[in-house]
Order: sequence, then structure tokens, then C-alpha cells
Amino acid sequence: MNPSVKIFAGLGSKHLAQKIAQRFGAPLGKVNIQRFSDGEIQPVFLESIRGDYVFLVQSTFAPAENIMELLLMIDAAKRASAYKIIAVIPYYGYARQDRKDKPRVAIGSKLVASLLEAAGANRVITMDLHAPQIQAFFDIPVDHLDSSAIFIPYIQSLKIENLTFAAPDVGSTNRVREIASYFSADMVICDKHRKRANEIASMVVIGDVAGKDVILIDDICDTGGTLAKAAGLLKDKGAKSVRALCTHPILSGNAYENIENSVLEELVVCDTIPLLKESPKIHVLSVADLFAIAIRNAYENKSITSLFIHSQLKK
Repeated sequence: MNPSVKIFAGLGSKHLAQKIAQRFGAPLGKVNIQRFSDGEIQPVFLESIRGDYVFLVQSTFAPAENIMELLLMIDAAKRASAYKIIAVIPYYGYARQDRKDKPRVAIGSKLVASLLEAAGANRVITMDLHAPQIQAFFDIPVDHLDSSAIFIPYIQSLKIENLTFAAPDVGSTNRVREIASYFSADMVICDKHRKRANEIASMVVIGDVAGKDVILIDDICDTGGTLAKAAGLLKDKGAKSVRALCTHPILSGNAYENIENSVLEELVVCDTIPLLKESPKIHVLSVADLFAIAIRNAYENKSITSLFIHSQLKK
């Protein structure tokens, strides 16, 4: 008998997991996330998973309980004799801590990878890591999906003729260059300098945007300060319109106010992280179809190359 597929959700990603399970064509598995009076977490699977492919959907955004919940679910699945345990992490938290860029700091993304492996995960499926080289922190397979499979059709639907793409910082250059090349469009770079985290000291635009409809591309939107400042600067340089596409809507602090008070036409995000509230400027695209296909292909031992190499979209 072939192992069957069971999809379970952590509390942080339950709404997305329900959509993924629906697209996959299976009911969402039953799990109870119990809490002791002091806040301690204890997940309990309410159905047998012995010999099954178990897919655990949980983004690891703040608070840290989301990571702990995922680790405990992996451990519980291992102890319940699951055949394979796949951590489906639409947003991989702590990915910005990917290197030792100053003395005496942690490399958080490596620590999280080690914790997932130690807990018993056999595979990880994620999307738009802040730094793609984080895949090398794992000694288990990592399927790294690409949001361009979602964003490119959306950009095409806008039917913008005078299109230019912009990287809100130097770190986003490769990501933006790939999408710009797909549309045979120009790209510019907003080079920023920070004094401290989440605070921009200065920013300059490298390239010409006069009379252009500009699309900013980034993997995360945290406080929205970078996008708001970049959009304002692009408009000052003569851009006709500015919109932004970001995969992961962290949207912490004054993010909603920063976006709503900015010159951005819209901010388009994915549902890898649930929004805290609605905003007239924020439009959400779902990653459920992409992850459902990735889960099916992983289960059937098929390639998922077409889901994370955006050039495949041309075929």
C-alpha cells in the first residue's frame, strides 16, 4: 500500500493551509494545538498518521511560538511513525540573519535550519528566501519556490507599456533583474544606507525613471519604510506611477500607515503571512495553488522545477 498524504496546519497558517488542502483535493488533517496555562504548547494529532506523507504548513513569522509550534508538530509526527515529514514554510522567518555581518551576532537562519532537522523534518518546501544560499544551511532537500510564478501573470494583466522595474536596495538586484529580463524592460536600483535596522539614513536612485511606470520588487515588506521612501524618490525623479510587489507582508510597526500615506499606487503581496487588517492600497495574491502543486509533485516524486525557475513560465 502506498503512503497517503496528510496535510496539517499550524495556527499561524491555518487559513492558507485550508486553501492549499482544498486545491490539493484532500481535507485538512485534524490536529489540536493545546496550551498549558503558562503558554506552553503541545500539539496532538487527532488521527493516525502512521506510514503517511505528513505535510505541516506553518510560516515562521513572529512571535517565536510559530517556530516552536512547528518544531513540536514535527516531533509529534516523527513519534507517531509518519513515513515522511515535510515542513511547508511559506515564509521562512529569521532569514535576514543569514551571515555574520558584524561581530558577536547569531546566524539565525542557520540555527532554525538545524532545529528543523533535529526535530525530524525530512524535507522543506518554502518560498522566496531572503537569501537563496540559506538552502545550503540544510542537509535535507529544500524546494525553494519562486513568487515570479504568481507575480508575472499579475504584471501581465496590468497591460503596462512603459514599464520599468526597480530594486528597493542592492540586495534585491538579482530578483528584479530576472523579472525585468522576462519583460525585456529596464531596471533601476534604489541604493540605501542604514544607520540601524528598520531606519534608512539615505537613498539614491541609480538609473532613469522619468515618464516611466515603475514596479518595485522585493521579498519582504516589514515596516514599509523602504518602499515608501523609494516610491517617493522615484516620483521625485519623474516616474509616472509607482507600485510595489512583495512576497511576504510582515507589515510590522507603522507599516500600514507608511504604505497608505505613500505615493504607491498599490502594494501587492502574497498570503504567506496573514494580514492583520485590510487596507485599500494592499492587494493579496494567493500562493495556495503553487504550494498544492509542489506538495503533489513532492509526493509523486515529480520535478517542481517549473514552480521556482521563472524562465520556465515562457514555455
